[in-house]
Amino acid sequence: MIKSFRDKALARFHATGETRGLSVTNTARLQRLMDMLERARKPEALNVPGLGYHRLKGNRGDTYSVSISGNWRLTYKWDGEGAVDVNVEDYH
Repeated sequence: MIKSFRDKALARFHATGETRGLSVTNTARLQRLMDMLERARKPEALNVPGLGYHRLKGNRGDTYSVSISGNWRLTYKWDGEGAVDVNVEDYH
């Protein structure tokens, strides 16, 4: 379950499909990833081949990441019940 977003454009995309304001162009893949995250019951649910799932390191060790396209990643934290601080970012 997705509980919160870091970006208003991403929250709007999730709610309505509106792509205005999103940095990533592969919105079909982003939608599939967000659908998976919405159904997830644990952060590792997105640990499937091809998604590049991993936990970040250092001061972002509480954040998980999966690949959208190029350097763009869907990142999220897990609060025990669902995904929080969901974001699209290029952290490379």
